[in-house]
This record gives sequence, structure tokens and C-alpha cells, in this order.
Amino acid sequence: MAVFQNKKFRGSVEANTVATRYRSLLARHPFVMFGLPFIATMVAGSFFLTPATAIRYEKHDRRVRQMSKEEELGIGKDGRKVDMKEEYYRLAAKDLDDWEQKRVKRLPGEHDGKM
Repeated sequence: MAVFQNKKFRGSVEANTVATRYRSLLARHPFVMFGLPFIATMVAGSFFLTPATAIRYEKHDRRVRQMSKEEELGIGKDGRKVDMKEEYYRLAAKDLDDWEQKRVKRLPGEHDGKM
């Protein structure tokens, strides 16, 4: 009885195509023909996407920036500058002993804390 060959029959037209040569090389050297190009694509992609990511973060930094104390307080060019010592002495000059304690009005049925 005749033993059939393991190789598939490929016609002369199909034997010279790029796909056929690639398929046969892939069977013999899978890492070189598939793994290495895949890894190279991933590394090259990270280098090409780095500037795009940098632009994204630079745009975010332009929108959200650190404010100075004057900007936080809303003081413009014509606004009064705040000095802590000046504010302290201005409060100390007021008469803080002249005040009256008043109770807060309670809602109907709410416990008012009186005994």
C-alpha cells in the first residue's frame, strides 16, 4: 500500500506568493516571524504615543494651574491687600465686650434644651 505524503499540494502559481513563503517561514521560525514584529510594534507604538500623552497632560496643566494668594482671595490690581497683623489689630480695636447672647428660635415641637 502507498504511503501518502504529509505535504499539501500547492500549484506553481500558489507556490511563489508572499503569503505562502511567509506561512512556511512562520512554521519554521515562529518567534522571528510573529513574536519579534509584535514586540517591535508595541515598543514603537509607545514611543509614538508618548508625545500625544504629553500634549494631553500639558493641556490639562494649562487649564488647572496653581493660584497665588492674591488670585485666591479675588484681589485685583485695585483691591486691598490682606495683612494678618492689620486684621488682628482691626479686630482688637473693636469693642468685643459689648454683645448680647440671643437664643435661636426653635421649630414647633423641637426640644429647646431648657430644663
